[in-house]
Amino acid sequence: MTAVAEARATEFLRQGWWRSGTFLDDLRRQARERPHKTAVAARRVAASRTETLDYAELSRLTDRFAGALRELGVRHGDYVAVVLPNRWEIVPLVFACMAVGAVIVPIQPDTPEAELRHRLGMTGARVCVTIPEWAGEPLAETVVGLKAELAGLAHVVVVDGRPTEGARDFHEHFVDVPWEERHDLAGEALGPDEPYVVLFTSGTTGESKGVLHSQNTLYAALRGYVEALELDERWVAAVTSPLVHYSGFAQGLLTGVLVGGTIAFQDVKDPDALLELVERHRATLLYGPPSTMAAVLAAQRAKPRDVRSLRNAVIGTAAVLPRLVVDLREVLGVKSHSLWGMSEFGPVTLTRADDPEEAPGFSNGRTITGMEVRIDPTGLPGDGSIGRLWTRGASRALGYFKRQDVFDAGLDPQGWFDTGDLARHDGRGGIRIVCRAKDAVVRDGHVVPAVEVEAVLESHPLVGEAALVGLPGDVLCAVVVPGGERGPSLEELRGHARAAGLDDRFRPDRVELVDALPKTLTGKIRKAVLRERYGAA
Repeated sequence: MTAVAEARATEFLRQGWWRSGTFLDDLRRQARERPHKTAVAARRVAASRTETLDYAELSRLTDRFAGALRELGVRHGDYVAVVLPNRWEIVPLVFACMAVGAVIVPIQPDTPEAELRHRLGMTGARVCVTIPEWAGEPLAETVVGLKAELAGLAHVVVVDGRPTEGARDFHEHFVDVPWEERHDLAGEALGPDEPYVVLFTSGTTGESKGVLHSQNTLYAALRGYVEALELDERWVAAVTSPLVHYSGFAQGLLTGVLVGGTIAFQDVKDPDALLELVERHRATLLYGPPSTMAAVLAAQRAKPRDVRSLRNAVIGTAAVLPRLVVDLREVLGVKSHSLWGMSEFGPVTLTRADDPEEAPGFSNGRTITGMEVRIDPTGLPGDGSIGRLWTRGASRALGYFKRQDVFDAGLDPQGWFDTGDLARHDGRGGIRIVCRAKDAVVRDGHVVPAVEVEAVLESHPLVGEAALVGLPGDVLCAVVVPGGERGPSLEELRGHARAAGLDDRFRPDRVELVDALPKTLTGKIRKAVLRERYGAA
């Protein structure tokens, strides 16, 4: 560790943003203090059933799964890939990797074969846990095929269904055998500052980058998140994010164990099933993007459930429209919070309980404890209120896995990290994200607030998704995935934008209807592809 890194660690420990303990310690504590409290409620939508684990069961399965990993030859510092949808099996695996000293590599199941090869090969994963198929694709068969190419991949383990030839049955190996009685893993657990998880980012310009976090860099973010939302053991979260992404993995699973709460999730998106989870487990917090919140509102209007337990809705990944804030309050009875963050840091800003009810409609909030942001002038024309957003703090990742030079290139000498976003101050000590810097469009001397424009367009009843791009000739083009039987006309979109109070300069000049928007694996729209596709038309 360099002198600078040592000084940084010492200060973060002094401030309480880092600690000497781990999330595995948290799990053991919860198992002692509230052994029979539900830790996990995992909904299997197609099977119409919910599988639950209390803290005592989760702790026992953690030891069993850790022993199962050791039996497969996993040693301290090895990598374990988990290519699964939101299933209960992920949760003990998360903690078993800590117990055996392994680094976990969560990967979403719809990852294309070439990218899956890249991620498994780059990390040198020794074990890969997956399912037989996903979205009609033979996922387990694909992973077994990659095993022949990747020297480090020794074992493929399949959850559910008949095991593919060349793979093991997960439940036979991990669940049915009391490995905890056969393996003593004392002293093997990961320390708080050791590499723990590789979370992959979008990869908009090539192969995705693996963000490497320790438990302390995760803890710093979650401590601030917990404080900002005033969470405690009464917290029951209905999480819609994939558990292999930062928000589901950390703000969901790890936060639940940190505070002694309950996390509820489902294996596929289904707003009716989600509302059933909320009602059955008395969820207090709903987490998801605006599109998910809108779908939940529609489902609740169509068939009301008892959601009186809900207190908060945390909304991330996209701009929040004022109308959504009002609807969430009127239909679900919740206070909305707008969150902004990134895989390299986790949650960075968040609107608070003491902010006005309407705050999420114009702000992404103030920084959580342990984080800072600054907005630098960009030199773009306009009133100077919009600038490039930088951030720094205790939750900064260790780096990009095997691409430390790329990570370091985003840092300045004082430790500020270039987020790649443009933002403005919200007038209350917080920020509002405007757009990605590389996608910025200037119109009549003003930067187009693309994030807000897209949110307005997506609130049109005939719009499922929308992306705004600037094309030659000073043209603003809305690329739209229809959300109804037909797509909207340009006149309908412009009229809707006008009714929403959008400045004339920011209304689209052209609309293109598509079946799907080109996206990265983490769901970010590839606007460069859209500019190339429609720029010459």
